This record gives sequence, C-alpha cells and structure tokens, in this order.
Amino acid sequence: MCAFVVGATLIGLALDRAVALPGQYVLGLLCWCMLGLALRSATRAERVQTLVVIAVATCFEIIGSIIWGAYIYRHHNLPMFVPPGHGMVYLFGLRLSQTAWVRTHTRLWIGIAAAGLVAWAVIGLTVLPRADVGGAVGCIVLLAFLLRGRNATVYASVFAFVAFLEIYGVSMGTWAWQAHVPGTPIPTGNPPSGIAAGYVFFDIAAIALAPWLLARWERWRRHTPQPAPEFVADTAARGPGERAHDPRPATPTPVAEPTL
Repeated sequence: MCAFVVGATLIGLALDRAVALPGQYVLGLLCWCMLGLALRSATRAERVQTLVVIAVATCFEIIGSIIWGAYIYRHHNLPMFVPPGHGMVYLFGLRLSQTAWVRTHTRLWIGIAAAGLVAWAVIGLTVLPRADVGGAVGCIVLLAFLLRGRNATVYASVFAFVAFLEIYGVSMGTWAWQAHVPGTPIPTGNPPSGIAAGYVFFDIAAIALAPWLLARWERWRRHTPQPAPEFVADTAARGPGERAHDPRPATPTPVAEPTL
C-alpha cells in the first residue's frame, strides 16, 4: 500500500505538470479510482476514518488556499485529485504504522521522525533562503503530538510522507506557498517545515469521529423498519386439494413512516 501511494504521487504530480486544466480533471478522476482500490482492503472503520480525513481536509483546503491564499495551486483552483490525495496520505501513514518494523521499533521510529522534524525547522530558520518562522511554529505543535500523542506512530508515518509530498509537489510546481502567512508579517518556507501538523489534525479528527459515526450508523440501521419476509406456502403439510392458508390480510397494511 505504501509503495502504491508513493508511486501514484510520483507519477500523478509529474503528469499534472504536463497537462492543462482539462487533463487535470482526468487525473482527479483517476485519483478517486485509485483511492477506491486502496480502500478495498481496508476495514469499515478505516474507510470511515479515510472519508472523515477527506471531508475535514477539503474544508481546510478551501479555507487555506482558495479563501486565505496561504498557498496557491498551479491553476489557482482546488485540483480534483487533492481530496482523494488526502485520503491516500492517511492510508499511507496508517499502513506504515502497522508494519512489523514500526511496531517492533516504535520509540526509534518516533525518535527518527522527531529528529527529522527538528532538523528541518533549524535548517528553515538558519540555512534556507526564506526564514521559515511559520513552519517552526508548526514544528513545535507536531513535536508535541509525536512525544505525547496516543497515535504517535501514525503521526510519525504521516510526517514522513508529507515531508516527501510537500517538497516534491513544490518542486514540480503543483503548488507554492506564500512568502508570508497572509495578513501577518510572519515569514514562512516553501514548503513550511511544520506543515505536517495540519495533517495530524486531520488524523485526530478521523480517529475521534469514526467510532461515533459508526455507532450512529448502527443505531440508525437498528431503528429502520425492515421489510416483512415473503410468505412461503408449506405445500408438504397440505393434503390433496387443500388450499394453502395465507396469513396476510386481504388489504395491505399501511406501513408507518420511519421516525426521524
């Protein structure tokens, strides 16, 4: 699954660079299809979590890019491959955290992610052409989740992929970050070092909301009236020439509307 997501990202963003806006719609449709394939092996809870990530992330994408303008996509739109792309990012982090190596070396994996995060923040403040103050703030938030979060292995795995995704996406020209956080004098990198903190919020929403949504769905199913089973005549119990007795009334019984 992780290799599938990485390969789809490498090829998809390279193709996006070479096509016009109509071609981008085709890439978006293909990305939705690939997400559907990826979800075939997922559990019901994982599918709900992925859909929650897509819903929450899409809202933040509209606010952050279209309204606020913190980053701009190549065609000044929200590409159709972005929402399913967020779902695939989550699946990558989830599947990587479930590998035998990460489960065996949990503390080491979290430590590697934390060290990489801190190194990126320091480089952004000292070496890179644009002082990445905004990214450093995000790094502090993400570091707290890595060190204290209940699902730190998922967050570390998501950070590993987001670091690759942001650097690759910016280098391909798919999107670009503004030099300053809009409306503030705070400089930020392209990409910001702490951008993965935003993805962690998507993951937290998914992990927290998925059980509640599943419980609501099961409750709704239990209270939804089920159609009565069809009557089947027991011919073996009848004697020759006897008519089968149909217990159903001659007139149809009105069915009550389900209570909302």
